[in-house]
Amino acid sequence: MNLGTANKIFKWVLIATLTYVLISSVAMIGVGLNQTSGDYLNSLFEFATNPILALLVGILATAIVQSSSTVSSIIVGLVAGGLPVESAIPMIIGADFGTTVTNVIVSLAYVGRKQYFRRAFAAAMVHDFFNLLAVFIFLPLELTFHFMEHISGFFAGLLVGGQDISLGGNNFLHGLTSPFIGFFNSLGQGQGEVVGGIIMVIAGVIFILLSVIYIGNLLKQLMVGRAQKIMFAAIGKKPLTSIFSGMLITTIVQSSSTTTSLMVPLAGTGLFRLKQVYPFTLGSNIGTTVTALLAATAITGANAVYALQIALVFLLYNVFSVTLVYNTPVLMRLPMVAAVSIAKLADRNKLVAIIYVVGVFFAIPAFLIFIAS
Repeated sequence: MNLGTANKIFKWVLIATLTYVLISSVAMIGVGLNQTSGDYLNSLFEFATNPILALLVGILATAIVQSSSTVSSIIVGLVAGGLPVESAIPMIIGADFGTTVTNVIVSLAYVGRKQYFRRAFAAAMVHDFFNLLAVFIFLPLELTFHFMEHISGFFAGLLVGGQDISLGGNNFLHGLTSPFIGFFNSLGQGQGEVVGGIIMVIAGVIFILLSVIYIGNLLKQLMVGRAQKIMFAAIGKKPLTSIFSGMLITTIVQSSSTTTSLMVPLAGTGLFRLKQVYPFTLGSNIGTTVTALLAATAITGANAVYALQIALVFLLYNVFSVTLVYNTPVLMRLPMVAAVSIAKLADRNKLVAIIYVVGVFFAIPAFLIFIAS
């Protein structure tokens, strides 16, 4: 066995280990929250009772860590710990929008290259405006009719509710993750249930963040070259092919930020047109939901069905938004028209791009959360 092969094997083993840490950490958040007292838990989740505030929390948290996979996994853990699904839905919708900040930041690398910047910024912004349009359409509908909550609840009930097909009853991951959770549980022994629970929640969030980051980095090293070949083969063909390739590549590299960021330089140099990039980014929205679904499989107990339900909401939200917007001509054109318009404005005054990133993803959500708390 040569050194290169041994190095690849080591990286795959490390990815498997980090995946174990990820799903264990999600389960640990749920266990930690369940250990806290009822009153404390209610006060902890009070922030999520306002759907707009919950949406902003999802946007800001994802913009800070630049990973909807990380934030959605944490949300799955929170639901496993008692956060109501209804309250978690705006948060996960916010996380879906917040992840687009990475593309915009990547496009800013072309600020000094006028001939590339407008195309790169437009390619980044088409993802932003599509996700923003999805928020404006589906959040009010969900708050009014709760349709995603009901549909996801139905399917989660089928998967987790029955004795024969129960993830909770036949979940081999429970036995695998127990030693990991038990170790951190032992660290809080003697400190009381509340303190012990807090230790587990904090440790769970940290480990989710680290594991997602390192899994992403390792998968980039192992798979980005292959992913780029798939991308080049698919883009420019039929929109459905581009959507599917975006979904597939994002599933492979476990990061929609990575997938869509690959597109920004290619669009900036003119290799791909905005019309070709657009459907590819939509597929990445669907592909990024895999991490949350994987994380939900680690949850056992009474809240297992709700953990899976919120992960299914994340999937349904993206499938519904792609299906509706991309198949409605007027809605389909809106993100491209808006992206081109703001790119022209930013090309004339680069400060527009900076104000957009800082304001939309950080300053405005942080300010509104601060005044509401």
